[in-house]
Amino acid sequence: MAETNSKPSVIERIKRWFREMKSELKKVVWPNRKTMIKNTLVVLACVLAVGIFIWVFDAIAGLFVNGIISLVKG
Repeated sequence: MAETNSKPSVIERIKRWFREMKSELKKVVWPNRKTMIKNTLVVLACVLAVGIFIWVFDAIAGLFVNGIISLVKG
């Protein structure tokens, strides 16, 4: 007697996953060139801003740590 509620095999689950992925990718609205360039520039500006913030914070923290070390050394 074969059980009707058995789990699908690994191969069947992989096939179903690829079918569903293909179906979902058809629903994606891809950006046009203008939108892509605009979004890229926003990301680059944010990366630059965060990089500058980290650089400044690191410089200030370095000065603070060096000041404490020089106080301890005498």
